[in-house]
Amino acid sequence: MELIQTSDLSHTLKVPGKEEHYHSVHGALAESMHVFIGAGWEHRLQYTATPLRILEVGMGTGLNVLLTVQAATDAQTTVHYTALEPFPLPLTITEQLNYPALLSWAPAQEVFRSIHAAEAQKDIAITPNFTLHKSLTPLQDFPATSGFDLIYFDAFAPRVQPELWSEDVFKSLWHMANHQCVLVTYCSKGDVRRALLAAGWQVEKIPGPPRKREMLRATKV
Repeated sequence: MELIQTSDLSHTLKVPGKEEHYHSVHGALAESMHVFIGAGWEHRLQYTATPLRILEVGMGTGLNVLLTVQAATDAQTTVHYTALEPFPLPLTITEQLNYPALLSWAPAQEVFRSIHAAEAQKDIAITPNFTLHKSLTPLQDFPATSGFDLIYFDAFAPRVQPELWSEDVFKSLWHMANHQCVLVTYCSKGDVRRALLAAGWQVEKIPGPPRKREMLRATKV
């Protein structure tokens, strides 16, 4: 993995042998804040404040988890967060990521370490109101055991992981979702929008993160 500094000084990682990064090179932190916290978390809180069940497809660097722990702490919201990541990053890499240093939140470094040190396949209390369940199971094999209120769809781009952006996958997620569940993704491709619509989601294009005109937000109604 190659460590890259993005435009807002936060890190991302370049995937070996592919022209693909874990985050936008125009600002990893800015992208996550805009797509997943602003358009996802904050939007979903309009419907229900607590408790929230969140599913993340592609935990990657753990940035979205960290930002959600901070947001849940600020909002005093109880969260159960399931993060799917079949290929977790080693601690030797995650310890180099600078996200905690860029946040104005004293517990950030300790929380970030706890996220990556948490044992997989178990419910782990990261804070008193935030439970993390890291799953090594690929999305296609993930059992729908309970309903989710918010889905962060943060898989690699369709050209890299086309199998994760299909109508069948989005239909499976629709069945896992509670009423008024919100799904957000940085991607705005027409094929993805059509797959979401065909799977039963109500889909809207909204302004995207820095240097990206649009993104998608879908709701189960």
